[in-house]
Amino acid sequence: MKTTILGLFLILISPQLSFGQYPALNPTNRTFTAAEQEIIKLSKEKWQWMADKKADTLSNFFHEKAMFVHMGGSWGKEQEVNIIKGGFIWYKKADILDLTVNIVDNTAILLNRITLLAVVGGKEVTNDFVATEVYIKQNGSWKLGSLSFSHLPAPPPNNNH
Repeated sequence: MKTTILGLFLILISPQLSFGQYPALNPTNRTFTAAEQEIIKLSKEKWQWMADKKADTLSNFFHEKAMFVHMGGSWGKEQEVNIIKGGFIWYKKADILDLTVNIVDNTAILLNRITLLAVVGGKEVTNDFVATEVYIKQNGSWKLGSLSFSHLPAPPPNNNH
């Protein structure tokens, strides 16, 4: 009996835990603190610097020990900057669909649900991701410590004609 109840409970909550239906990471009525707004602004600037291929600006913005996780692998700051500088990945446009940010002491964790238009290996691609960004505050300024892309499945087709 306990197993049946637990199974039913898991079935009921599992849609709430998946991104399959793209639930909001941030309710539309959410207000952000000044510190959270600062992180959101930095994140948006970072996406623009990436689109503009501003490798030197990004190099100064990325923490020395920053880590990057992509669909094709993971690496550190130097390789990410070289990839952007060399045009191996061109982050043309990140449409931010939703976001949430949490600040814990000198660490900020931002989740963006994005549609990313990029050129990878000379081919233009569009993917839906949750991009996890971790920022570290040192000497009064924020540095990007990690950027990780989690690929989302395509949204279900809209059958409401």
